[in-house]
Amino acid sequence: MSSPILLARQAAAAGGRLRHLLHFSVFLVLLLGWPSGSAFALQGLTGVHDPSNIVKEGNKYWIFATGQGIYSMYSTDLVTWTPGPRAVFVNNAYPGWINSKVPGFQGNFWAPECIFLNGKYHLYYSCSTFGSKVSAIGLATNVTLDPTSPNYKWEDQGEVVSTNTSSDVNAIDPAVFKDTNNEVWMSYGSFFGGIRITQLNATTGKALGNTAFAVANGNPEAAYLMKHGSFYYLFINRGACCSGVTSTYYIVAGRSASPTGPFLDQNGVDLNNNGGTPVLSRSGRYIGPGHSGIFEENGVSYFSHHYYDRDDNGAPKLGLAKLTWSSVGWPSVSRDWVAAGRYEIKNQNSNLVWDAWGCTGTSGQIIAQGTPSGLDCQRWDFTALGDGEYKITNVLGGLAADVAGCSPDAGAKLQLFAYTGLPCQQYRIDRANDGTLVFASVNGNRVVEVPNASTTAGQQLGLWDYNGCGCQRWSLTASGTALAATPGKKLVGVSVYPVPVSRNGFTVDLGQQKTAEATLVEVYDLRSRLVHSQEFAKPQTSLAVTATLRAGLYLVHIKRESGSLTQKITVL
Repeated sequence: MSSPILLARQAAAAGGRLRHLLHFSVFLVLLLGWPSGSAFALQGLTGVHDPSNIVKEGNKYWIFATGQGIYSMYSTDLVTWTPGPRAVFVNNAYPGWINSKVPGFQGNFWAPECIFLNGKYHLYYSCSTFGSKVSAIGLATNVTLDPTSPNYKWEDQGEVVSTNTSSDVNAIDPAVFKDTNNEVWMSYGSFFGGIRITQLNATTGKALGNTAFAVANGNPEAAYLMKHGSFYYLFINRGACCSGVTSTYYIVAGRSASPTGPFLDQNGVDLNNNGGTPVLSRSGRYIGPGHSGIFEENGVSYFSHHYYDRDDNGAPKLGLAKLTWSSVGWPSVSRDWVAAGRYEIKNQNSNLVWDAWGCTGTSGQIIAQGTPSGLDCQRWDFTALGDGEYKITNVLGGLAADVAGCSPDAGAKLQLFAYTGLPCQQYRIDRANDGTLVFASVNGNRVVEVPNASTTAGQQLGLWDYNGCGCQRWSLTASGTALAATPGKKLVGVSVYPVPVSRNGFTVDLGQQKTAEATLVEVYDLRSRLVHSQEFAKPQTSLAVTATLRAGLYLVHIKRESGSLTQKITVL
C-alpha cells in the first residue's frame, strides 16, 4: 500500500495541475490517523487540509475542510480541536445536481467556506475531478452549526458557479466576504486561469450576475478577501501544495481600494503580474502554509491556515497565528504570541506565580507556584526562538526552566538548569480565546500545569495532558527591564538526513545558511547526556557527522553564530 507521502511525491512529479490528487488521501489520513510525531502545535486532533475561516456559534468555534461529505472540527477555546460528529452530507448523500455538472464526482468536497448571512450559516463548497476544470461551487445553508440541536439540518441551495473544459477559470476554493455596505463578494479559482472575484446576491447568497473580475494570475490558489481600514486585501497562495515536506506553498497579499481590484503588493506590483507581498512561508517544522482565513475576536486577529508538519512526516495540520498590521497598513503574521521581555507568570486558577522555590537560583531548584512578592526568583526572561517557541530563564541566576530528565511524560517536573538548547528547555506558547496562554513543552506536547489544580504555594509545576483547566492557563505581567540580549534565532532550512538515521552517522544539510561560519553538532540522548560532539571549522553546505550510535531516539543540536536548531532523530 502506498504511503500518503509517496502519493504526494507522485502527485508533485505529475505536475501542478494535479494539486488536488491528494485530497481524498488526505481525508482518509485524517480519519485513520497520520503517523504520530513527538510534538505538534495546538492540541487535540488538528489534522486538516484546506480549512475554512473560523466561524463561531455560541461557545464553539467551527472549521470546515476538505473531506468526504465535508469534514468539520470545533473548539471551545481555540487551543484544543475535536472532529465534528458527522459530515455535512452523511453517507455520501450529496446533492444530485452535482453529478450533471461534475461527472465522476465521488463525494470528496474541497476547500469549503462558511459565513453567517441573513440568519443562516452559508456553507460554500467545491466539487471537481482531478486535474480538470470541470468543477462547480455549491451552497448549503443551516440555521445552526450545533449537530445536537433539533433545528440542525443542512439544506442545499444548488449551484453558485460552475466551469467546464472551455472555461478560462476553475470553480474551486470559494471564500466569501461581506463588506461594511452589506455587499457580498466571493473569490474563487486556481492555477487554471487564476483567481476571480464575483458579487453575490446578499439575500440568496447566489451569484448576482455573470461578471467575474480577474484579480490574480501566476498559478495562484486559495484566495481570501477581507477589508482593513480603507483597503481591501487579497491573500493568495503561490507554489505547490499537497507534497508533504516537499511542498513549496507560501502566502502573499495585495491590496486595493476596490473589492474587484487591482490588487497591488507593497512594491506596487499587481497580483495579476505575479506580484505579492510575502505574508507566511516555510519556517522550521511549518512547511507549505496555505489556505488563509482571518477570524477576529476581542481585538485579536487569528490567522488560520494549514501546514505540513516536518516533524510528523508531513502530516497536514491546522495552524493559528497572530495577524497584526503595520503603521502603513500591511499585514504581518507571526506564531509568536508573546514579545521577548521580562515577565511574572500567573496561574489563572490559583493566582500564584512561577517561583524558583527557595530563591537561590541554583541548578536543580524546583519551579513551583508562589505568592507574588516581586522577587527576582519570580521574574522570568522570555527569549523568542521563532515559530512560537521560547526559552524561559529565571532572573535570579539566569538558569532555564527545564523539564527534569528531559522527560516528555505526564507528571514530569519543572526545575532550573543551565540552558543547553534542548527541546525540554523550550516551550511553545498558544493563546486561548480568553487571552490566557498555554505553555507546551517542545519535547512532546504536554503542557505546564499546577498539579491537581492546587492553590497551595510551594506546589511544584509539572507537565500533563491538556484539558483546558485554569491550572494550565497563564497570564503574563511585564516585570522590570526588558531583555537586553538579542533574541535567539532558529536556523531555517537546515535538515538532518537520512530519515531514519543509520548507526554510523548522518548528514546535516545547511541549506541556504552561510558556509563561512563554524558549526558545532552535538548529539544528546533523551536523558540529556552528550554522546557525540563534532565541530566543523570550515563547513560546506553538507556536514558528514561520524557518530556511532545505538538504536533509539536522540536530539541533534546544531549551533552556529547565526542561530541554532535542535531536531529529534531516530536511529534504527
